Amino acid sequence: MKNYTKHLYIAVFLFGLGIQAQEKVLTKEEAVQLALENNYGIKVSNNNLKIAENNKNILNTGFLPTLSGNGGATKRVQNSEIVRPSNSDRSIDTILKNNNAESSNYTAAVNLNYTLFDGLGRHYNYKQLKEQYNLSELQARETIENTLFQLFTVYYNVAKLTEDVTLLKQSLNISKDRLQRVNYQFDYGQNTKLAVLNAEVDVNNDSINLLNTKQSLANAKRDLYVVLGQKEAPYFSVDTTVLFSITPSKEELFDQVKTNNVVLQQVEKNIIISDFQVKANRSGYLPTIGLTGTYGWNENNVNPVINFSQQTTWGLTGSINLSWNVFDGGRTRTQVQNAKIALENQQLLKEQTELEITTDFNNAWENYQNKLFVLQTQEKNVQTNTNNFNRTEEQFKLGQVTSIEFRQAQLNLINAINAKNAAKYDAKLAELQLLQLSGQLLDAQF
Repeated sequence: MKNYTKHLYIAVFLFGLGIQAQEKVLTKEEAVQLALENNYGIKVSNNNLKIAENNKNILNTGFLPTLSGNGGATKRVQNSEIVRPSNSDRSIDTILKNNNAESSNYTAAVNLNYTLFDGLGRHYNYKQLKEQYNLSELQARETIENTLFQLFTVYYNVAKLTEDVTLLKQSLNISKDRLQRVNYQFDYGQNTKLAVLNAEVDVNNDSINLLNTKQSLANAKRDLYVVLGQKEAPYFSVDTTVLFSITPSKEELFDQVKTNNVVLQQVEKNIIISDFQVKANRSGYLPTIGLTGTYGWNENNVNPVINFSQQTTWGLTGSINLSWNVFDGGRTRTQVQNAKIALENQQLLKEQTELEITTDFNNAWENYQNKLFVLQTQEKNVQTNTNNFNRTEEQFKLGQVTSIEFRQAQLNLINAINAKNAAKYDAKLAELQLLQLSGQLLDAQF
């Protein structure tokens, strides 16, 4: 049993060296910066925002004219025979022959097309594109907020496990001291072998718990590095300090939810976009006025048998045309009706979203208040168990309490500290959820 215990100590020690090698402190601010720069979800969201920015450019609106050029060349080799009658009835007709006569034609033109008026369809489509860009900005912000919440969920899990490792190391040292003491007591006949065996079992259990918790900590650090978009080995420690920053009342915070919540803002943008779509579809009821212009050059080289052998023309041609689809089989009317229904759906979705977010806020607020109360209670519980453990330890050294009673006081203190640490991080995550609902997460104090 003693050899097994010795080997277990060595394994725990070596594992601890492997985890702690080359560690550096990863602050919350550094973690946020790394996530914003390297998280793959945020990168994709930023690329989508760039696409939306390109789409809202005037080059994608149809407001600019189109300019095209074309040209061509034609060459012919022909045999021709022309009979030219004489003026006298008795005269022989004149016959003109031209074998292998060549003729050619060359053309070049620049064409301009511009829509002067299309029933305001372009106007509202352009407004839609700008609102789509604003919507993409909100979607990018939502992605960032969700990523930051995920980041701190994992970050605080690493912090919790870090404190657990520290606590279990202290507990293991206490158990080792207890084992040494009961061995002395057994050697001098003041204790039984059962007390020694119980102390050895507790040391082994504490060693296994420490080993498993260190492994969980290593796994959590790797999970954190995934969120951070990092690929190197995660040798780092984290800041276990937790600060709470919510000061406004529930009513003030809820006002900020109604104003700043990113989901509500996206619904508002979708309503605006749907309204522009209705107006854009109505453009089908109105006429379209277009302008076309051409600057062309033409050279024609013909058979010299006729009166001229070359003709060259060039110049500018322009026209204005009007097109009015008086009846298109009901297509425009159907599109307008469907767009109105889509607008109504967005308005219904807004009401549903407001109801859901109000419920989420009330739940999150009560959850936050409960978590703070639990944290305060657990802090008092830690003080009580600390006093109890200190007194029990003194009595154990004097032989006034048994080894089992001392172990129970030790477990009570460990459980109380664990519960307090868990309550601390649970309360902080509850606060971050409230800040996310109120649109303040990006400016929060972590």
